Amino acid sequence: MTTTTIGYTLAGLIGAGIIFIGARFLVAPRVAAAGYGVQPDLGQKAAGAYLSVKGIRDIASGFIVIILMVAGATHLLGWVILAATIIPLADATIVLGHGGSKSVAYGVHGLTAAVMLITAALLLIS
Repeated sequence: MTTTTIGYTLAGLIGAGIIFIGARFLVAPRVAAAGYGVQPDLGQKAAGAYLSVKGIRDIASGFIVIILMVAGATHLLGWVILAATIIPLADATIVLGHGGSKSVAYGVHGLTAAVMLITAALLLIS
């Protein structure tokens, strides 16, 4: 298995995963917010709006990854994933800064950032 194949496989999992997570923010916001690591007061209408925004942006981010894969833009895909690594790093910081779960901050967001860095490296060296 080549580094490109491994990179594309990981990128596909990242793209599909973030689309799933985004959809979950739209259809099951309470569950999605708990998975994110910070539980908002969903009794406030504004909280639902922010969760919907996050869902739509996650879905769009996943489709950007998939579009670059379909286009065969290996190096561009690597650079985009590298740049997008700031998202899970910021998410971890947000979770920790708002009293959320440390295990989610490090285990979910930190691990996601690490996988994204590995994926970007595999795509950029191919």
